[in-house]
Amino acid sequence: MPSHDDLDDAQALIASSAPASAPAPERRIRPRTTQREGRVVGQPGFVLHSYPYKETSLIVDMFTRDHGRVGLVAKGAKRPLSKLRGVLQTFQPLSVSFSGKSELRTLIDAEWVGGMLPLEKTALLCGFYLNELLVKLLARDDKHPALFDHYVSTLNQLAHGEPAQIVLRKFERALLKETGVAADLGRCTTTRAQVEPEGSYVVDPERGPRQAVVSDVWPVVSGKCLIDMERDDYADPATLAQSKQLMRFLLAHHLGGQPLNTRQILIDLMQL
Repeated sequence: MPSHDDLDDAQALIASSAPASAPAPERRIRPRTTQREGRVVGQPGFVLHSYPYKETSLIVDMFTRDHGRVGLVAKGAKRPLSKLRGVLQTFQPLSVSFSGKSELRTLIDAEWVGGMLPLEKTALLCGFYLNELLVKLLARDDKHPALFDHYVSTLNQLAHGEPAQIVLRKFERALLKETGVAADLGRCTTTRAQVEPEGSYVVDPERGPRQAVVSDVWPVVSGKCLIDMERDDYADPATLAQSKQLMRFLLAHHLGGQPLNTRQILIDLMQL
């Protein structure tokens, strides 16, 4: 079980990196937003991380449903009596309003929406891992409403004690799909045919699966694993084990060498 020091380390690492039970009920944060003259009002969002700016302000990296990842200046948020001081917390559903047309906008208001259980213990570390992935793999101002909904669903599943390894694999795969870099795992690029369950394959990060050979240094996985991953089915322990190695390899490629600090903490703690 992670200690308080581990959780503090995870938050600091993200801030410095700029990043068989019944299914848990999903809560979707529905947009109730308007936009006029460069001002966005009432946009569903989550804080990914924040860091100090000048003496009393913060720069907040926010994941919003209809505007993607945006950078916001929260003026005066560090002041003791600021309304924003207790609101700008990670994993809390917010309704945010901001203005501006530059890459760094001005936060006008943020209100807690509620309705979600808090993340605790290992689930909290998993949440920091999700945030670091989003910070490092999402470009600013790219809209990903489907990924936003998947993020909300993932937080709910973690909060309700769903198996962390399965929840994380599904989110990692959804993230690569939404950002346009996920290959079709069901078709072999060597034979141009469907992947065979009994076959052995490696996955070219840019092209997709190909038949494995003895000299391959990439992770070798079964065709069944690839088919299961395409279906989001991780019930088979072999699929779960192989998909962990494959996703670690694919994410490392698409991160271009950037380390995932929170993943290393998770690996050390529970071999996720």
